Amino acid sequence: MRIYIYRRFERFWHWMQALLVMLLMLTGFEVHGSYTFFGYENAVHYHQIFAIAYLILVVFAIFWHLVTGEWRQYLPTLQNIRAQLDYYLFGIFRNAPHPTRKTALSKLNPLQRIVYFGFKVLVIPVMGLSGILYLFYRYPQQYETLPFGFVGIKSIAYWHTAGAFVLVAFLIAHLYLITTGTTIFSNLKAMITGYEEVTDHHPTSDSQKQEEVVI
Repeated sequence: MRIYIYRRFERFWHWMQALLVMLLMLTGFEVHGSYTFFGYENAVHYHQIFAIAYLILVVFAIFWHLVTGEWRQYLPTLQNIRAQLDYYLFGIFRNAPHPTRKTALSKLNPLQRIVYFGFKVLVIPVMGLSGILYLFYRYPQQYETLPFGFVGIKSIAYWHTAGAFVLVAFLIAHLYLITTGTTIFSNLKAMITGYEEVTDHHPTSDSQKQEEVVI
């Protein structure tokens, strides 16, 4: 069964976020001294541009989620959490049916809800705030340029770098989970076309039936 899951802005936001995050990683780790590609000064300049673009995207995404009510997708739940863990640890290797069914009103399984909730309320805010503090750590006064007095620049750098490694781990896990759909490219195709192929070989709860009626 083919269901329309991802709206146009949602797909645009997803791919723009993916692109900007990868560009921020590429330039950020060069600024950190991990390798040389653009050159240090260019990497710093590009990193700032990509960061500003990402913050603008985040503002639009927050507005869209609030207006459409899509923020509810990320509310954590413990319902079916054990079945979901068992699926990822064992069932997926036995070709077992997925314990939860994706619909337009419930796009994320229980584990995804917890991970994405943490990503949006912890990782992104930490990265954004530490990045802004790092960018504007020194601010102009009438006769001199002074640093913020309440936090040291090394602490800011540590938090920003720690968040970057969390993003790398998230990206690796995300790329792997993309391949665990009905086919190896079905999840990727769904985020391009907006349509998801949903199988009917596992039980459907009453709440999921009601959701499908609403759709």
